[in-house]
Amino acid sequence: VTDTYACEEPIRELAARSDAYAPGDTDLSWTRITPWRSMLAAALDQVDCKVQGVEVEGEEFNPSCELLAMWLADRLDVPVRRTVSGGPGLTAVRMDTDCGPVVLDRADGSLANLSIQGQPARAVALKRRETAELIAEELRRLDPDDTYASALRYGVDRLNESAKGDRVGEGDALAVAAPVGTVAKAPAKDAAQEKTPVRKAAAK
Repeated sequence: VTDTYACEEPIRELAARSDAYAPGDTDLSWTRITPWRSMLAAALDQVDCKVQGVEVEGEEFNPSCELLAMWLADRLDVPVRRTVSGGPGLTAVRMDTDCGPVVLDRADGSLANLSIQGQPARAVALKRRETAELIAEELRRLDPDDTYASALRYGVDRLNESAKGDRVGEGDALAVAAPVGTVAKAPAKDAAQEKTPVRKAAAK
């Protein structure tokens, strides 16, 4: 069990974890986004739409934000745009679908707002958890986490390559709005040009 958030260079450490991954490895930065993944998977289960693109907004150099972006890109096979906010941690995920936006927005680190096109917006608890809670969650499951492995291997390499521009070429599924190392805030909401059939994302 590691915690890339505590490392001096968290994003570089994600690449190192990918290279050295062995079954059973996990990262508390991944554990932190379990509620986000569960909520987003449940939101997609409520709609019969194709996801066209995603934006993940959160603190710069936050490995949980990068892991969530890589998980979404890996599971949905759509472009994922990473934008920077002042935090705390993850602040929003916006999914563009062919039947309207699905948005999970958490501005205060505690309570989030889930809005789905055609449904009333609702508040959901999504508080930031203490380290003891994260470790307890991981100790309840000691078998290999294939979902984490797949997201991790999706690639910080693509993240770094796509930092050269706002969009990546055909066949790539992850774009970064702000290059690694910048502090620019980029609340872009452009939908992907190509429609890709959605694959429902399992939380674990």
